Amino acid sequence: MTDVTNILAELGFSDYEARAYVALLRRHPINGYELAKLSDVPRGNIYSVLQKLEARSAVVRIETPDGTRYDPIPPQELLPRLAGRFESTLDAADQLLKQVASPRDASQVWSLAGYEVLLDHARSLIANAQQQLLLAIWPDEAKALGNDVAAAVDRGVAVRTLCLAGCAQQCAHCRGRIHRHRLSPEPAARWLVVLPDRAEVLAGEIKPGAEGERDDETTRAVRTRQSLLVDLTASYIRHSIALAAVLIDAGPDLGSLLSRDTREVLDMVGQEDGLEGWFKQVSLNLA
Repeated sequence: MTDVTNILAELGFSDYEARAYVALLRRHPINGYELAKLSDVPRGNIYSVLQKLEARSAVVRIETPDGTRYDPIPPQELLPRLAGRFESTLDAADQLLKQVASPRDASQVWSLAGYEVLLDHARSLIANAQQQLLLAIWPDEAKALGNDVAAAVDRGVAVRTLCLAGCAQQCAHCRGRIHRHRLSPEPAARWLVVLPDRAEVLAGEIKPGAEGERDDETTRAVRTRQSLLVDLTASYIRHSIALAAVLIDAGPDLGSLLSRDTREVLDMVGQEDGLEGWFKQVSLNLA
């Protein structure tokens, strides 16, 4: 019962209300005395709890020759009612909070920690995108955010996705125009970059924990409207998309298209980034 009552608590039920409602679902109709025993709600509290459940339209009373009994509203009726009430409350809260909120300082940089926190912020930015959405993403995050990005596409947002895993075949989770560009064969961390309407940027790093499992303690991100960081990030994604297109078009023939001096410059750039060499790295990805 614990999982069920925890879910109801998230919907605003008190612990006693959740216990009583779940107990009624299991056995009904019953009187208050029977419900108190079945739900472990103290007898002195059971009738006030039932009154609150009636006010929520979660319980109805039945008058019988043997006295008052209580019946639960079926979940398939209760949950849509709760959803409607929450939606109305959220709409009212949205209007009131907007009236008291002062504008954000565009120069601020938020520091975020935790994988679910990163995904929450990513979903918010994706939902707020109006015209364009740039993404740099790995398959795990593409799957987690797939429905959110699909909704953006459905409302007419132009989505460009840079697949940082460089998947050989298009997966079922990336959306929009997809460009594949693998950073390295075994990266130390995955990146997630979300940039809506070139107005704000979220950039996160997800480091794997023990045995490849995600470690929330090592998931870090920043979010900002600072124009310099937004423009730099947008340029990085766009140039990576352009580079990916060129590399895919050149394929294994890339080496023959470059001069020796150019290859030396590229290898030097790679070594400065801690790689064996940019050209060697790219050649492995094209193989």
